[in-house]
Amino acid sequence: MDPVDRHALPADARFDGGDLDCGSGLLLLIREHLDPLPRGGLLEFTSTDPGVEQDLPAWCRLTANDLVSWTRSGSVRSFLLCKGALPERPAARTASEPALGRGAGLAGLAQVPVSIPTRLPAPAPAPAIPSLAAMGVGSWPRPRWLVAAIHEHVEGRLPDVEFDATCDDAVRLAVAAQERAGADVVTDGEQRRDSYANFVGGRLDNCRLIPLTDLLPLVDHPAELEAQFRSLDVPASEVRHPAVFGRLSRSRPIAAHELAFVRTLTERPVKVAIPGPYGLSRMMWLECVSDRAYASRDALADDVVRVLREEIHHLLAGGAALVQLDEPVLTEVVHGRAGSTRSFMCGALSSKGSVGEELRRAESWIGRVVEGLPRDRLAIHLCRGNWTKDESAALSGDYAPLVPMLSRLAIGTYFLEMSTPRAGDVEVLRGLPDDRRVAVGVVNPKHDRVESLEEVLAKARRAIDVVGRERLLLVPDCGFATFADNPVATAAVAEAKLAVLARASAVLRGG
Repeated sequence: MDPVDRHALPADARFDGGDLDCGSGLLLLIREHLDPLPRGGLLEFTSTDPGVEQDLPAWCRLTANDLVSWTRSGSVRSFLLCKGALPERPAARTASEPALGRGAGLAGLAQVPVSIPTRLPAPAPAPAIPSLAAMGVGSWPRPRWLVAAIHEHVEGRLPDVEFDATCDDAVRLAVAAQERAGADVVTDGEQRRDSYANFVGGRLDNCRLIPLTDLLPLVDHPAELEAQFRSLDVPASEVRHPAVFGRLSRSRPIAAHELAFVRTLTERPVKVAIPGPYGLSRMMWLECVSDRAYASRDALADDVVRVLREEIHHLLAGGAALVQLDEPVLTEVVHGRAGSTRSFMCGALSSKGSVGEELRRAESWIGRVVEGLPRDRLAIHLCRGNWTKDESAALSGDYAPLVPMLSRLAIGTYFLEMSTPRAGDVEVLRGLPDDRRVAVGVVNPKHDRVESLEEVLAKARRAIDVVGRERLLLVPDCGFATFADNPVATAAVAEAKLAVLARASAVLRGG
């Protein structure tokens, strides 16, 4: 596209990008100003960097936003972008003509000072979880109206108060469904989250959620990342990824607010899942982005460990019966093919070291998060990817390479995918310590067929032979909607599968 003398259409929002290019924070500023606009809204920005002329059209094509026009006056270039396609713009729209503000860039975005509390709250009492208890792993399918609200909230078009009220309604539905099914332990269904892990980037200080497509100009090998995007079942433009631009800090809860609300709805024990430090650090460490704030992935992990530890203290103090660390990427460490990230999407985009090196990192970071906390109220969940119904796209391999590390962790319950043949035989679980509980997956959330009571009982009895009746809990292999935009089950199927778990639990308890 050639430059024009002046833009033919008025902008709805403007900012001055200074001398920034697309790889040094300009895209973050574009996203910050573009997100709040409605479809068809126009954003004008300036930059003196000549490289934007080449990089911006490619980004627009990738993100399905129109580059309407651009001008050049000396060294200053002005670009007019449309959010979405220009034909979506109502003809009668008039521009608000906001003041032209100076953008700060990735390294200079306004940062919140790191605040480290001197004291953390002690755990409060919580209801005990009985043996053979039936429960979900975490996520529950979200209604379509909630998914739309999540997108509007992330993009700044839905105020917090309205978003919270919408989420409250969805949590009520999710809890009611779990209680109808007979679950012994409930979750809030992770209704406020866009995914099991990415949402943390929107809760922590000095971190922002940006579409995966916006990462393309920020990495050293954009062609490789673009190829990974094309392999995903969920469009990369719809998946938001944490972008760290300063030291992480926790000035508001990650999930404690979720717990506080769900506890007003039920008398049953409540479990809360949060991403573990290994997967979260892998996800957040993106070279050419997070290395502006941290010297290494290990340095980033130090702050991830700190904020997760703070959060768990508040969850236990808030009465969570069980706090679960989700670490599915650990199976990718031991069973993933070299260079493959398909099975875990953005959870495995960053580079990694050898298997032994990564397992040592994981054990150290998880150990530091849970140190000194009550083991019987801590859990860890591992699976092999839960973003598609296609079993052939997910990893295969048993837990044997992970059993030594899991055994050394001061965590009292293991939530393990075991219903799918990809997870190997339950016999390998004999290697786990006999003073820990094992929540064994006995239904598969990836297919719509609801398992019969006889099928579930057969799997549960086989697990009892291996780990014992007192240590066993009954669960699905994973959540029913790990990603809000891409649930692997409907709410009706999820409730039916949970109900058969509860019936199996009742049979086993009766004899």
